[in-house]
Order: sequence, then C-alpha cells, then structure tokens
Amino acid sequence: MSSRALRAPSVLSASQRDVLRSHLKSAFNGYLRHRPLVERALTAGFVLYCVGTTYLSLTGRGGKRESGRESGRRGRAKDAKRTKASIDDPLFHTRLKKLLRIVIPSVRSRESAMLALHSAFLLGRTGLSLYVAELDGRIVSSLVTAQPHLFLMNLVRWLLVAVPATYTNSMLEYLQSELALAYRTRLTKYALGMYLDPPPPGSEDSTGDSKGEQLFYKIANLDDRIKNADQYLTVDIQQFSTKLAEIYSNIAKPVLDVILYNYQLSRNVGAEGLVILTILVQTSAGLLRAITPPFGAYAAHEATLEGELRFTHSRLLESAEEVALYHGEEFEKNVIERGYFALVKHINRVIRIRVWHGMAEEGVIKWLWGALGLGICAIPVFGGSALGMKAGDLGSRTEGFVTNRRLLLSSSDAFGRVMYSYKELAELAGYTSRVSDLLEAMEDVKEGKYQKKLVSSSSVEDNAKMLQGRGKVIESEEIVFDKVPIISPNGDVLVKSMSFNVEKGKHLLVVGPNGCGKSSMFRILGGLWPVYGGTVHKPPARDFTYIPQRPYLCTGTLRDQIIYPDSHAEMLARGVKDEDLLADLDVVDMGHIVEREGGWDAVREWRDALSGGDKQRVAMARLFYHKPKYAILDECTSAVTLEIEKAMYDHATALGITLMTVSHRPSLWKYHSMVLQYDGMGGYVFTELDAEKRLALQEEKQELEHRLLEVPKLRARLEELKAVKAERERLREA
Repeated sequence: MSSRALRAPSVLSASQRDVLRSHLKSAFNGYLRHRPLVERALTAGFVLYCVGTTYLSLTGRGGKRESGRESGRRGRAKDAKRTKASIDDPLFHTRLKKLLRIVIPSVRSRESAMLALHSAFLLGRTGLSLYVAELDGRIVSSLVTAQPHLFLMNLVRWLLVAVPATYTNSMLEYLQSELALAYRTRLTKYALGMYLDPPPPGSEDSTGDSKGEQLFYKIANLDDRIKNADQYLTVDIQQFSTKLAEIYSNIAKPVLDVILYNYQLSRNVGAEGLVILTILVQTSAGLLRAITPPFGAYAAHEATLEGELRFTHSRLLESAEEVALYHGEEFEKNVIERGYFALVKHINRVIRIRVWHGMAEEGVIKWLWGALGLGICAIPVFGGSALGMKAGDLGSRTEGFVTNRRLLLSSSDAFGRVMYSYKELAELAGYTSRVSDLLEAMEDVKEGKYQKKLVSSSSVEDNAKMLQGRGKVIESEEIVFDKVPIISPNGDVLVKSMSFNVEKGKHLLVVGPNGCGKSSMFRILGGLWPVYGGTVHKPPARDFTYIPQRPYLCTGTLRDQIIYPDSHAEMLARGVKDEDLLADLDVVDMGHIVEREGGWDAVREWRDALSGGDKQRVAMARLFYHKPKYAILDECTSAVTLEIEKAMYDHATALGITLMTVSHRPSLWKYHSMVLQYDGMGGYVFTELDAEKRLALQEEKQELEHRLLEVPKLRARLEELKAVKAERERLREA
C-alpha cells in the first residue's frame, strides 16, 4: 500500500477546509459578539472563587470535618500533651471561634467598631492603589509622548494623593496596634477572671469543689497540663492577640486587592488571560502549599521551650539561698544551658527550613508569576486587534502597559501576601493552641476534672476507686471529718479513713512526723484539695484563716500587710482605724515598726525587709484584725520567743477564735483541749488533751531520758571504783 493511500483518510479536501474555516470564524465572531457577557461571567466566577477559596481555607472546610467538640474531646483524651497546631485541624477552627467570641463579644462592642473602621481604611487604601496605578500609566505616557504640561499636572496629582495615602497607612498601623491591645485586654480579663477571681457566696457545691475558688492553686498543684501559667497568661496571650490583629490585615486587604486589581485587569486585558493566569497561579500555589512545613507546630513548640527556660530561671531565683549553700552553681548552669541550647537548636532548625522554603516561595511568587504577568500584559499589544481591542497610538499603548503592569505587580504582591499568610495562620494556630490549652484546663479544673500523673508509692489499682470517688462537704458551725481519706495530689493515701470533730471553742493540737498528712488535712478544710470520700462538715471559707510557718507578705503598704486581703476602703467600712491596727501590733510587740518603716503608707519588699520572727508577728496581727471563727496555725510561732508566743495565744483565745495548731512545742499544750496525733504509718489517735497530765508525763519522760543518758557515766564510775577497791585489797595482801 502506498504512503499516499495511508495519508488519504486524514487529509481534508479544499471544500471541507473552507467549511471548517467558516465554522471556526463564525464561532469566533459569535464569541466576540458575546464577549462582554462572557467576561462578566468569568470575572464573577473569579471573584466567587477567590472568596470561596479564602473562606474554606480560613474555616477549615476544605478537608474532612468533624465536630469540634468531639475532636477536642478525642484529642485531649487521646494525648493531653499533644499540641493541636495545624490550621487544617477542625479543632483549631473551633478553638479560634471560641477565642473570637471572647475578644469580640458583640457587634456593638468597641472592638467591632474598630474592626469596621479598620476595614474602611483597608478599602480606601485599595481604591488609592488603583488610582495610583492609573496615574503611573499617565505619567509614563506623558513622558513617552513628550507632553511637559500633562506630565507636570500628573506629578501634582501624584503629590496630592500622597496626603490621603500617608494618613491611611498611618491609621491602619494605629488601628492594628489598638486592635491587638484590645484583644489582649479582653482575653487577659477573661483568663484572669477564671484564674484569680473568688467565687460568689454559696457557690461551693456538695463535693467541696467551689466554682473557680483558688483556681490558681489547683491548676498548679492538682493538674499537670499547665506547667508555666505565667507564660500562658502574659507572653502567649500577647502573641496570640498581636498575630490575630495582623492576620486580618494580611488576609482581608490582599484578598480585596486580588479581586479589585484582577477585575480592573480583566477590563484592560480581557478575562481570558485572567482565567489562564489564575489556573497557572493556583496550580503553582497548590504545589507550594504542599511543601510548606508545619510552622504552627514549630511556633507552639518554641513557646513551650521559652516557657521552660523562663521557669528554670525563676526556680533558681526562688531557691537562690539553697543553691548557694550547696554550691550548686555549676549544676544549675548546666540545667539552664540545656534548656537554652534546646531552644537554640529548635530555632536554628526552623531558620534553616525557612531559608529553603523562602527560596521556593520567592521563586514561584516573584519570578514565575512575574513572567506570567508580563505575558498577560502583552495581550493588548500583540493580540488586541484579534479580540476587538483598539490598537491605539504609542502613548496609549505605553500607558496601558504601565497601568496593567502596576496592577499586575500589585495583584501578584497581594496574592503573595495571601500565600505568606498561610505561615502566619500556622503561627496563629500555635498560639491558639497554647491559649486554648490554658482556658480548657481552667474550665476542667473549675468543674473538678483533674489530670494528674500519679507517682504514689502504692499501686494505682489499689487506690483507683478511692481517687475516682467524691465525698460530700456540708456547711456547718463545727468541723467534722466522717470517714474522710487523706490523699495527696500525686495519689499517695496518707490516711485511708479519718474521723474527728472540733467544736467551737475546743482548740485542737495536731502532732505527728513530717509527711504524715497534717497540712493535707488543712488543705481539705480550706477547699484546696478535693474530698475523695466520706463527709466533711465545716464552716464557710470566710470563717477560716490559715497562718503558715512562713507567712505570705503581699506587695503594698505596711497597712496592707495587716489587713490582707482587704483593701483600705474595706477596712474603713468595717469601722477599723489605724489605731486599732497599732493595738494589734502592740500585742505582739511590733508597734515600733510603724515609725521605723516610715508610717502605714510605707511601701517595701516586705519579705526582704522583715526578719522571720517579724513576719510571724505581722501574720498574727493579721489574724487579730480578721477575727475569724477558726484559725489554722501551722508552726507559725517557731521564730518568736516564748513570751511573744504566750501573748499571741492569750489574745487569740480572748477574741474567741478556735485554734487548730500544728506544733511540737510543749508550751502550747495548755491552750488546747483536744489532740490529733498521726503515727506516720497511716494511723492516728484523736482524744482529749489533759495538758497538766501530759506535761507531767513529758517531764517524767525527760527525767528518765536524762537518767538514761547518765547510765554510761555511772557504769564508767563503777568500773573505776571497782579498780580502786581491787588495788587496795592487793596492797593489803602485800
């Protein structure tokens, strides 16, 4: 078979080619007739595509979805330590929405008004950018066509537009900073409201968990999820607020720019080129996003390492004396250096990743998209006549090219900022995870749900039922423990079942070895620890005052140290004057401190200004001011003399305060009528205390111990006498 025969079926005849050419020309002419309608449809589709893509990206609806609550529960239950920091994770969007409701509580809030004003300035800046792009084309056109008068007029317009442009840019920066500060203020108030605010009266439930009471204590001692709450409450909230304010400008403005710039471009160069450019840009952007590292997880991990480093420094400051006495400088230096170099290693790794990612990002966004844009700008010049565009003269072509080039560069820059915002969104996801971890942990602790790693000496299985149980707390005038287990936060069962009662006016002495549960029982009374079983009858927390061995002295005036936690206004409302406070200080022989320190309004770092004994006397003066029904005194007189101690207890009992004392000083026995003695092995004895009999027994015990100490000396003396006697008998015989 010849080659001509093989080609014959694929060759069109002349008439067929004419018919095909006629059909193509007819179709092309039909397209040109309907081109304005097609352009509008393509432009509308492009706008919808931009808005839809941005919305899906920000709301996380582009991938698999699940209930935020379910995913949150699953994530927390599966691994409490795992940080949710991916913007594709539905949990991130659920958490972000919750935080947004906190920082922008309503459409009538100040934050909403600032956001609306910020949006108006963003829109105004985009309009100015469009005008400047057009003005650039006019200026270059007047130069090319050598029209000096027109050039000067356009130059004046350029200078005039600088006034609203500079004002708009300054206002955008100002509003962004104000929004960040407003977000931080809202979020800080909300977090501190849970962290430090006392509960309303009667908020304590039947299990002894009071809604929000001492949450700062419980989250640090009864729960393991939040290690450095100060880092979360200060740095992380500040970083989240700043990033949230930035992300709005860095997404809303670029998206608006992309839509408006490309709309103007479609009018100048045709919607066909815009569609082709969009397809190519989206394809390359998808590839770029696929290779983008998880910057959100990196930001969250960096914040964690920063918090741990700060914690090592604060721990060193708190224990500076002990470290100095042990000469532990080298050890502490190694600990701090390990934390620092772990942070540096992580930051260096992220920096190296950013280098390669930045190269790929700039190559695609700046150079590849720039080349594509130049091709789009050339459409009116090389293909405009075919699409029905007017060719124009040299000046008009130059003006059109410069304007389109400026619009294209601005559009490319805007789209690049949308792409860059993915990294910022990832960082926002990291800070969202950190702040949400804090709020969720506080909410759980507020509801009595704790997550604590058990390090008990007993098996967890043995204590599981006891740890999962909850006892009852009933408000009453007396203190009654009925089969209440004493369990430490790490799961150690100190006493399996304790029962005793303290009546009003019946002072209780608590004794026992260290670590047996003396202070633990007081923490249950104060509502700091949960009741794992049995029933506790106790007065409300306002009827208790706790004074430890090392009293807490607040930041403030000398007066504040006596009336803490009351304010000066609350003191006056109670009818108490400075003279009354001075009388309380005179009881503990501290009246001279007012003159010595410069008056009641003197401000010092009181924990450094006062000695250990002075601190204990100030704490007792605080007790006399508050006059509670019950006082828990935990070795609070260990640094004062017996005379001052006697004055303290005499005055406290005269005020009608029922005392519960932890002390081994025999001098305090006479002030107590009941004794609760721990044996250190999980057992205890609760009985009446006969102070005189106990003192007599103590004196007898001390006398016997003294005699026992003399036994070796007496034995040695006896041996000496026996030797002397033997020597004398030997001499007589001689």
